[in-house]
Amino acid sequence: MNDSTQHSKKKPDPKRMAMLRSLPIEIKQQITGEEADALLYDKELPDSLLEKLKDYLVDDE
Repeated sequence: MNDSTQHSKKKPDPKRMAMLRSLPIEIKQQITGEEADALLYDKELPDSLLEKLKDYLVDDE
């Protein structure tokens, strides 16, 4: 089963979708499909995405 088949059965996290939509347009334009996929489907976030979002993330500690 490939990734696109798996996604058709699993819906994106609504909170993460809302967070992604709330980002400034210049940040959204930098996010690749793979990065967005990782964010929306609760996968391990690539370092490249964490770097782009560093000013928008809060530490859970």
